Amino acid sequence: MQLIQNTADLSAYLAADEVIDHHHPTVRETAARLTEGVADSYAYARAAYEFVRDTIPHSADSGDPRVTWRASDVLEWRTGICHAKAHALAALLRAEDIPTALCYQRLTHDDGGHVLHGLVAVHFHGAWHRQDPRGNKPGVDAQFSLDGERPAWIPDPAADERDHPVLYEAAHPAVLAALRAAPDRPSLWRTLPDTL
Repeated sequence: MQLIQNTADLSAYLAADEVIDHHHPTVRETAARLTEGVADSYAYARAAYEFVRDTIPHSADSGDPRVTWRASDVLEWRTGICHAKAHALAALLRAEDIPTALCYQRLTHDDGGHVLHGLVAVHFHGAWHRQDPRGNKPGVDAQFSLDGERPAWIPDPAADERDHPVLYEAAHPAVLAALRAAPDRPSLWRTLPDTL
C-alpha cells in the first residue's frame, strides 16, 4: 500500500495541538526518561513504542471505562483505546523531533459491524513506516519494525476491512468528536466511526 501524506509539509507531522500535546510536562518528562541510555532516534522510537504498547493497557482489555484522547491524559491515567494510545505515541515521538502521522484501518468490530482502528506512522530514512501501539494479547503480536509492518491486525478485504492510506498530521475530526463526546468506553464503542 502506498501511504499518502495529507499535507506535503513534513514539519506538520512534528506539530503540537490539543490532542498531541507534546509540550505538556507529562509528555516531556516521559520522553526524557525514555531517552536515557538510547543510542539514537531509532532506538528512542522503539523504546517509546514499547512503552506505550506495553505499559498503557488498552482500556477494552483491562475493562477500564474511562475515555482518554489527549496524549498527556493517556500518559497520566495509563489507559486508552487504540486511538488514544496512538495519540500518546505520536506525542512522545514528536517530542524528540521524529515526524509522526496518525493513520487508520477499517476493521470488523466484535459486534459484527466495522470500526476505525488507530495507529501511527513514523518517518525514517525518507519513508513512512506504520506502527501499531494497541497492545498485545493472545492472538495479537504487534511489533516495532522498519522492515515490513507488524500491526495488530491485517485487514481482510473479504470482510470489507481495509487500510486507509492517508497519513494525517492531526487526529481525524470524526474520531476526535467521538472520543470527546463519549461519557465512557461502552458508549464510545457505539459512536466510533467505521469509515473516513
